[in-house]
Amino acid sequence: MAHLDITALGKRYGGFIALDQVDLAIERGEFVVLLGPSGCGKTTLLRAIAGLERQDEGRIVHAGRDISDLPPGQRDYGIVFQSYALFPNLDVGRNVAYGLESGRSERAALRQRVQDMLQLVGLPGSEHKYPSQLSGGQQQRIALARALATRPDLLLLDEPLSALDAIERVRLRGEIRALQQRLGVTTLMVTHDQEEALAMADRVVVMRAGRIQQVGDPQAIYRQPHNSFVADFIGRSNLIEATARDSRSLQFGDLTLCCAADLQPGRPYRFSLRPEDIRLHDGLEAAENSFLVQVEHCEFLGAFSLVTLRPAAAAGAPTLVAQFSSNYLAGRPVVPGSMLRIGIPPEQLRPMPEAA
Repeated sequence: MAHLDITALGKRYGGFIALDQVDLAIERGEFVVLLGPSGCGKTTLLRAIAGLERQDEGRIVHAGRDISDLPPGQRDYGIVFQSYALFPNLDVGRNVAYGLESGRSERAALRQRVQDMLQLVGLPGSEHKYPSQLSGGQQQRIALARALATRPDLLLLDEPLSALDAIERVRLRGEIRALQQRLGVTTLMVTHDQEEALAMADRVVVMRAGRIQQVGDPQAIYRQPHNSFVADFIGRSNLIEATARDSRSLQFGDLTLCCAADLQPGRPYRFSLRPEDIRLHDGLEAAENSFLVQVEHCEFLGAFSLVTLRPAAAAGAPTLVAQFSSNYLAGRPVVPGSMLRIGIPPEQLRPMPEAA
């Protein structure tokens, strides 16, 4: 049995379906991230696990115990919110000790536990400061210390990094992941940030409209999306609609492209192509799966550029977005209006399981 087992969970708000028969199993010690756009049900699912929302149907079993109908206080978890939720009138030490004080721990043991937690999150000696004296990142570390102080069996993180600036967010996500691995605590985190999910998770759960679209490790989610929504939501993706000419080639406008997949002749397909998989050829000479494109727009983003390309020989075809490293583009005239020859490796044209 999984450490956290969710079966056929459903939640409605009037006529709106927030969770639609959600099934999810999480193993002990896993770091699982719920990912999806606003309104997809990820926060509702987290709150149902915490007992902060009551599901309309389904079961939640934690460590072999059915907690579906238990109040939050009888569920063994620590939770960290986006807003930190620290008590402004209490110093750091009393904030961290809040759950311990409720348990009437002995004072010496309580002080030691607070010091241990502050050491753990990299803020030793800060117990007499107040939340207003700390930065956003430091406040979130205190919130994490408070959540872990009671030694919970399950850690729930509700978009804990979204209120931080970009640099602090990247730094803290690495610290949270390292801390989780060190403690081995089973963790479930909600985020809408794809990069954050890919960087932190053992497994990613992609949600849409109250349903789970795909569950898998970050590489599988990114490289083998189950449908167009996952392909387009996780990172960037070009979705190419084309018809199979035979088992190994497809018709894309006036172009015939080779594909490594086993296709059914005459069937329409939707293919996913990641921008970084598009190759830039040095010359304009023809090569397998290569064709001429015109540059419509080039967006410089430091380490790489995103280049919008219009296929020259694919009448009515949508534009493609390619990602080229800045070092690779050094000295190349990639400006609007210029003509380039690009290539698509056959193995990078991945048909979606759904039909176009």
